[in-house]
Amino acid sequence: MKLKLTTFLLFIFTVLTLSANAQKGWINLFNGKDLKDWNVKISKHNYKDNYANTFRVENGVMKVSYDGYTAFDQQYGHIFYKKPFSAYLLKVTYRFIGEQAKGGEGWALRNSGAMLHCQDPATMLKDQDFPISIEGQILGGDGVHDRHTSNVCTPGTQIDFQGKLFTQHCLDSKSKTYSGEQWVTAEFLVLGDSVIKHIVEGNVVLEYNKPQIGGGNVSNYDPKVKVDGKPLTSGYISLQSESHPIEFKTVQLYNLEPFVKNKVKLNKVLDKILKD
Repeated sequence: MKLKLTTFLLFIFTVLTLSANAQKGWINLFNGKDLKDWNVKISKHNYKDNYANTFRVENGVMKVSYDGYTAFDQQYGHIFYKKPFSAYLLKVTYRFIGEQAKGGEGWALRNSGAMLHCQDPATMLKDQDFPISIEGQILGGDGVHDRHTSNVCTPGTQIDFQGKLFTQHCLDSKSKTYSGEQWVTAEFLVLGDSVIKHIVEGNVVLEYNKPQIGGGNVSNYDPKVKVDGKPLTSGYISLQSESHPIEFKTVQLYNLEPFVKNKVKLNKVLDKILKD
């Protein structure tokens, strides 16, 4: 009887814990076990072809590796979560490891990204290099230069920065440089097509508005998908492979869509989750 009571109490505790976690709104996009909720698109390869096992899970982390490549050869890759989102806080914990793949571009050294408001990966053509998206650019220090992380780049898109249309490809954040193989947590607050904030170590390091389709810096795309001037109100989330090995330990999302129409509730939720 005592054993049954203990089992019952354990069951109740588990249910309450799961319920509490669900109420918090956090979704673990990466489950730490496999890639079943993710789809891969690598340039020069068909959709869902995870060429050379580029994206894999080992020891509880998502790894981007190139040990199966003879040369990188501009085979830029992205792994997409299975469904799109509109308003959310994305939290990514990452670290760069090892050496860049042979044939990687110089600018791609210790370079990756969390791609926001991506086009549907099923609409990417075989030779397309990057998804039309807003890139939360992730950079690691090279031991010599200042290299801010959580910058923004715009493959096939444009943004407003400080009240003006920003047409250059990349814009640096004001973060510090993170060198070596340390873990770094970056957060991206995305509220439809109104505002996007990049946050590192609890500090807003970059803020911009009105993401939209437009500009260049994307190749071999379907012109029917690139409708210049179209506001980016939602889209898929993807993580990047650009020739330098990287690991992702945490990929979490807090869905803010239920709160976007009520600023008081939205600000209350944000105040809480940004302190967690």
